[in-house]
Amino acid sequence: MKRILLVEDDPNLGTLLQDYLQLKGKFDVVLCKDGEAGLREFTQQEFDLLILDVMMPKKDGFTLGKEIRKMNEHVPIIFATAKGMIEDKTQAFNLGGDDYITKPFRIEELLLRINALLKRSAAGAKEEEKATRFKIGKYDFDFTSQLITSDSGNQKLSTKEAALLRLLCLHQNQVLTREEALLNIWNDDNYFNGRSMDVFLSKIRKYLKDDPRVEIINVHGRGYKLLVN
Repeated sequence: MKRILLVEDDPNLGTLLQDYLQLKGKFDVVLCKDGEAGLREFTQQEFDLLILDVMMPKKDGFTLGKEIRKMNEHVPIIFATAKGMIEDKTQAFNLGGDDYITKPFRIEELLLRINALLKRSAAGAKEEEKATRFKIGKYDFDFTSQLITSDSGNQKLSTKEAALLRLLCLHQNQVLTREEALLNIWNDDNYFNGRSMDVFLSKIRKYLKDDPRVEIINVHGRGYKLLVN
């Protein structure tokens, strides 16, 4: 069952949407009534899609969406607001939103948008699951055999090194957040796992150091980026 985080400060609308999506869409819907509660819930559980009301107390939907995008670049986000100005739609998409719906809206339309986003997200995930071979500058990386090859020789990787390099390749020239890497590979983003990941990153940098076009940089406060020029 797909899990949806619904953050809506109107208690009547929030309950109505929660009941409808659970009954008709057969989703597991967690309802939060303000942005701070929504952020807490997101950090504690896994969700397949988010619906964020924009006009909320404590933390508005745009701020919440921006903070969530720093932790997870892939989870689909739908922004919902009573404001229909083009500036708000532009801001929604600039913040990494996947869709935008203006109140008042028909719940049936929201359900259609949810299903479309989940279908698209699942298709993208399947493509990522299939990806096991990558070109990194002059290097060829085979995730299945855990091997980096180039004209100068071969380098065998450990299981975690290979998993980390694959994640970096899937996010090539984009930010891979520390949280995503730690949860994906170590299943826990605690301090000690973070230090362990730093050691693996140092080793991967050494494996790729002979090609000046390839660089793994730290993105302050966010994570890492594999740059290939």
